[in-house]
Amino acid sequence: MARIAGREIPGNKAVFIGLTYIYGIGNHTADKILDQAKIDLHKKVKDLTEDELAKIRDIIEENHKVEGDLRTEVSLNIKRLIETGSYRGHRHKVGLPVRGQRTRTNARTWKGPRSNAIGKKK
Repeated sequence: MARIAGREIPGNKAVFIGLTYIYGIGNHTADKILDQAKIDLHKKVKDLTEDELAKIRDIIEENHKVEGDLRTEVSLNIKRLIETGSYRGHRHKVGLPVRGQRTRTNARTWKGPRSNAIGKKK
């Protein structure tokens, strides 16, 4: 297991898949990072040398906001929306979908489980 950006990355995965375990790095970003570091995409994490791991760490630290920093930035952005009283902030506050999805049906993830107004018959 390699440790990058404060996360343990499984050793049996390919490097480009392993990097996606870090919050803020998806497939496209992982591909870019490995191109900059000149490392084969399909190489296993356990086969990486310390130099290659150091290259990856340096690229991520210099160019990308990941893990804790990114999480705090996102939460501060949501707090700002709520404080300014914007439409999106209100939707976050009330717990409804923010990006214009319909709520008459679906939206169960945001709204939570259904609460029946009429109880079940026994």
